[in-house]
Amino acid sequence: MPETPITHRGYVRPEECDHMGHLNVAHYVAKFDQATWNLFADLGLTRGYLEENDLVLAAVEQTFTYKRELRPGDTVTIRTELQALAGKKIRFRHTMTDQASGEVAATAQNLAVCVDAGSRKSRPFPDAIVAGARGLLAGAAA
Repeated sequence: MPETPITHRGYVRPEECDHMGHLNVAHYVAKFDQATWNLFADLGLTRGYLEENDLVLAAVEQTFTYKRELRPGDTVTIRTELQALAGKKIRFRHTMTDQASGEVAATAQNLAVCVDAGSRKSRPFPDAIVAGARGLLAGAAA
């Protein structure tokens, strides 16, 4: 099975930390959000594609688990496992690791839906996007 793709690399900046010197939860979420848009781009769901096809993507459920504190200067890698992309739904899981130690710092389980930009109602993902996602669904049910 291929390695889970990297969707974000970065580091912890001092201004992202709280009064205890740890990465603030808002910035964990921001890093996961950057990884999400990289995943979407890998699937062909770029800003241009979404605009041209009158689509938007809506987060409907997110669950975060914090396992290890990160401090200024720590470098992080986020890998994202595409778990399902079928019908109107996409499910994926981010895993953020401390690049130096390899320890998992946090995870984010996500569920989003494809939405028609005009009607603001959910709709199935385009067939081409679903077909293109099959290669990233290693071991997961579509």
